[in-house]
Amino acid sequence: MQTGVLFAAAAYFIWGLLPLYLKMLKPVPALEILMHRMVWSLVFLIVVLWWRGHWSWLKPALRNPRVVGRFVASAFVLSLNWFIYIWAVNSGRVVDASLGYFINPLVNVMFGFFLLYERLRSGQWAAIGIAAVGVLWLTLQAGQLPWIALLLAASFGTYGLLRKTAPLGALEGLSIETLLLAPFAIGYLVWLVAHGESGFVAASPSGKTLLMAAGPITAIPLLLFAAGARRIPMSLLGLLQYIGPTLQMALGVFLWHEPFSTHKLVGFVLIWSALAIYTLEGFWVKRRSLQPA
Repeated sequence: MQTGVLFAAAAYFIWGLLPLYLKMLKPVPALEILMHRMVWSLVFLIVVLWWRGHWSWLKPALRNPRVVGRFVASAFVLSLNWFIYIWAVNSGRVVDASLGYFINPLVNVMFGFFLLYERLRSGQWAAIGIAAVGVLWLTLQAGQLPWIALLLAASFGTYGLLRKTAPLGALEGLSIETLLLAPFAIGYLVWLVAHGESGFVAASPSGKTLLMAAGPITAIPLLLFAAGARRIPMSLLGLLQYIGPTLQMALGVFLWHEPFSTHKLVGFVLIWSALAIYTLEGFWVKRRSLQPA
């Protein structure tokens, strides 16, 4: 149990500090960072699979059209999520990006209701309603939808839904996703080099090292998360997931001094209240289910 908490907390802590890494790559365009993230993640995962001698799953998976089709979809959604996040961080929108991951748990609940036909309890409906009011408030104050947050929440929620019903585990799934994405990423990076537009070629040795580090920085927290999720209850895992967006928001407000007006604070407080209701209601239901009849 304690090991599981440490694994999961470490994963969310790394994700929370990810903007620090991306800011160091700001001179490189977001799309090129994304392509390097795909390529070096695959390299890192190949090393992990080789070290573990864990290859027997790969051939049957690639021969199954349904499996390949599902992971093509999840790979596309994951790359979309990565691109939006990288662009948001390096465009000075870290606070907006953090909002997406605060909203994400409630988006997952809505996907469960509409797509998996799961029944929602009254407390969950209340949480979703308050979060919707928060989003509406932010929309009215800004004059536009908080589209960065909504796209991040929707894309990561879709990815979670696809992976929830996928037949492969975290390591295998991420490996096949990056394997499917790698040809496009390598092709684009070669095209940049051929046209003299490669940020990698122009980067300093430390810049090249940072781009290559995208592999372990992407894969390690995902593997830690998978290890932690197997060891602790989902209710505790759900509580720990707020570490990431909280750190991201703190970096945006206190380190990079992004705008955070009173109006924006009101919207965030509404969404935080919705998350508090959602989390406490889940704990209460879990506790009642464990009590003797």
